[in-house]
Amino acid sequence: MMLPLEGLLVVSLEQAVAAPQCTCRLADAGARVIKVERPEGDFAREYDRVVHGESANFVWLNRGKQSVVLDLARAEDKTLLEKMLAKADVFVQNLKPGAIAKLGFDVARLRRDHPRLICCSISGYGESGPYAKRKAYDLLIQAESGLSSVTGGPDGPARVGVSVVDIAAGLNAYEAILEALIARGKDGKGADISVSMFDAMAEWMTVPLLHDEGGMPFKRIGLAHAAIAPYGVFKSKDGADILIAIQNDREWRVLADKVLGDARLGANSKFASNPKRVENRRETDALVADAFARMDVAPLMRALEAADIAFARVNDTSLLSKHTHMRRITVAAPSGPVSMPAPAPLRADENRRYGAIPALGAHTAKIRAEFGDT
Repeated sequence: MMLPLEGLLVVSLEQAVAAPQCTCRLADAGARVIKVERPEGDFAREYDRVVHGESANFVWLNRGKQSVVLDLARAEDKTLLEKMLAKADVFVQNLKPGAIAKLGFDVARLRRDHPRLICCSISGYGESGPYAKRKAYDLLIQAESGLSSVTGGPDGPARVGVSVVDIAAGLNAYEAILEALIARGKDGKGADISVSMFDAMAEWMTVPLLHDEGGMPFKRIGLAHAAIAPYGVFKSKDGADILIAIQNDREWRVLADKVLGDARLGANSKFASNPKRVENRRETDALVADAFARMDVAPLMRALEAADIAFARVNDTSLLSKHTHMRRITVAAPSGPVSMPAPAPLRADENRRYGAIPALGAHTAKIRAEFGDT
């Protein structure tokens, strides 16, 4: 089965997470992705050794790519990259703003020389502005964008436990490149795309921002909801954490009757409406906590499911690994096959295969031979 981006050539001067996230999706969709690495390699290769000697970040985001080592301080390697770009459909880079121009690959010049080329630059704060030259990493942008201010508990802000800024920026870049490819199919023109990590997270912060500007700023309350009750975590008798989400007064009445065992609570004036439950949150939560503490997790979850109450177990990664809904793919790597979570989309009648994770410079000789004499 032909994949949607087969026949397209992507050249990426990338490192870490955001740009590799983007080009991983392009490779999954069938594009040929040439990953240009420095002689020492993408520094994400060295983050850890937890996947039988390889980095978890690297094996996650670099399947299906070809690795070529270039030293862009050397004129001959700059020439090789120029020849690759002359044939490319897409160029992705996430160097510090200004660095690509200093190397001789100014995007404006590339667009003039290669009118069909789609260029996508990913940076911390964009290509211009007072913060453009700042170093920007995921956690720094979590702090700068205000995300950490709404994450955590009353005692202080917290980091989101995965690299949401990098992931958001990478997926924004992927989306923008797909739009540019569609547009190029109509008018034959490439594009100059700039994706900012700060913009990605600021847009995700729209709801907290509007609440703040409307005079009702969010408060950090941990794994709970500031405006709905009961909506939070409660322990079962055997110590499991269960998160429930009561969305309306009818669901509260069902919870009171079918799970808490006291239908009268549904009509009690202190708890009958969400505003009253929020006002009396401490008592509301205590009622739920007392009832949950009398049941082990398995019968508690059965009772919640039977009552059609929205709930989730607060799993750790050990429980995630065995989760009923965990789909996996197996990808070849230099040190052996790697099993990892599958990409989210499910496509009817398609059993997609995923390319191997490349060793550093695994395709250098082939790519030099292919582009070096053209």
